[in-house]
Amino acid sequence: MTANDTAAPEIPAETLALLNAYQDPAVLLDLDYFILAANPPYLQAFGDAALSARRRCYEVSHGYAVPCDQAGESCPLHASLVSNDVSRVMHIHHTPRGAEHVDVETHPVPGADGSIHYVLEIMRQTRVASATPSTSRMVGRSPAFRKMLGMIQRAAPSEVAVLLLGETGTGKEMVARAIHESSARRDGPFVPVECAGLTETLFESELFGHEKGAFTGATSLKTGLVEAARGGTLFLDEVGDIPLSMQVKLLRLLETGCFRRVGSTVPQEADFRLVCATHRDLKALVGAGQFRLDLYFRIGVFPILLPPLRQRREDLPLLVEALMSRVRSARGKHLTPAAFRALERMSFPGNIRELRNVLERAALLADGDSIQPADLIVDLEFQPAGEAVPPVDTVIPLDELERQYLARVVAQYPGDRQHLARLLGISERTLYRKLQRLEAGTSEHEGSD
Repeated sequence: MTANDTAAPEIPAETLALLNAYQDPAVLLDLDYFILAANPPYLQAFGDAALSARRRCYEVSHGYAVPCDQAGESCPLHASLVSNDVSRVMHIHHTPRGAEHVDVETHPVPGADGSIHYVLEIMRQTRVASATPSTSRMVGRSPAFRKMLGMIQRAAPSEVAVLLLGETGTGKEMVARAIHESSARRDGPFVPVECAGLTETLFESELFGHEKGAFTGATSLKTGLVEAARGGTLFLDEVGDIPLSMQVKLLRLLETGCFRRVGSTVPQEADFRLVCATHRDLKALVGAGQFRLDLYFRIGVFPILLPPLRQRREDLPLLVEALMSRVRSARGKHLTPAAFRALERMSFPGNIRELRNVLERAALLADGDSIQPADLIVDLEFQPAGEAVPPVDTVIPLDELERQYLARVVAQYPGDRQHLARLLGISERTLYRKLQRLEAGTSEHEGSD
């Protein structure tokens, strides 16, 4: 039995003063992981259980019998002792309120002889994610989710431009909102912009606004989204779909911090924090000449990768419970064990959005409170009228044949127009023009004769 097991050493007054100077919960540890002292915010958030009996940090926070790094976790205390520097990691701690995500930061504290005598551990609780089912916050416990959450915690307090990278359905807007709500601009507006739906003619007007009479149809002054985001966060979703001709205008806005409404010569000062998102490979777009390199560097200062569902399969039970509580038709219903096993076998290329759709559909198909495996699977053998291959002895106009074919391949390849254009052997601009005519119900040559 060591001295550390029987009595705590006397702590210098200046070390205790350092501990109490922090507004976040903090504890002082010795080199054997024992909690020696805690500041008032820690006692308020977590109680005094750690101090009422001599206990080690990993016992209190995780219920482990060994240090975190021996239990499959990253141990910031161990990392600080090895590097003799600050270490930071996202952990899940046991608290009086249950399991919670906690951003843990450790600082080595030297003694009078210059060697490390203590480690100061600061704990910052996150309010934007939950380790238990939640109706409003992001949920997850997997290492991939915690890595993403740690990046959010690092980026949020700053003004740095954040670029969210992830597949369709991984929750990019939810992460953008989490960054906003954790920032100093949380009381300002959060303004999302869906870039994929903006044409070249609408982009400038939507982003910067326009004066009355600036163009045909501009019957009144319009406030742009940049102006609407003043004091808050501007979220550009699918930034990779911004037309190349408009990218230079966005770049100028970011470089100068100023903009002009369409039809005005008066510059206005912009005041927003920028968060962008895309499911596309921006580096590949830069290489193909479809995205400006200088704009890429401007928006991609702090990239955050959102993991697909297949990389966080251990979060599936938690996600299912959270989503079932959010879907109105699913409330009061539950998956049978067999249904959950069937869910585990699904690949979910649409990620969390697809999971939500599957659960919502299954809840409507379930006759009782129990969702069965058969409720999760729907045979979608729908074929729109006119898409059947015509008989070989039937002659139809080429425009009509192209229209039928485009309707079919668009249904097969939703979302990524660049990939579809490449498969068809045409430019993305040509595909866009054909799809506009498809949606309008006209042929390429209609009205030209």
